[in-house]
Amino acid sequence: MIRETRFLISRKPYAVDLTSLRGSRTETPQGSNDYYFGGRIDAVWFRRRRGVTVACIGDLWDLQYPEPADGRHFLEQHEDGRYGGDTHGRWDGESYWGNVTLEQQERHLAILRPMLANYPAIPPGYDGWWTFQAPR
Repeated sequence: MIRETRFLISRKPYAVDLTSLRGSRTETPQGSNDYYFGGRIDAVWFRRRRGVTVACIGDLWDLQYPEPADGRHFLEQHEDGRYGGDTHGRWDGESYWGNVTLEQQERHLAILRPMLANYPAIPPGYDGWWTFQAPR
């Protein structure tokens, strides 16, 4: 992924909580010195759905070797964006979508409501904008 200085929804950017990287090593059949790191990092993003701008919350995931040093390194090594982010919740200004507990919905909406209201500002605690698209 690359970090861009300006927001263009057409480039499908993500804002990411760089402190939220989590994951684990899995050894491969080749031996104990051969592994991959399965990691996830929290993210938010805007998309257009049927002509309406929506705010989404979820995470980005990747399998990497070597294990990244931190969230920024994880994103810099993340090259395959064909699956995009895993959406856990979405807010369109009128209704919430997500298959999570009520407590999680409330946490999501505390981020998504002001995010959509302040479009295209990056929410506090997030770093952006990160995209999989090649630089222009």
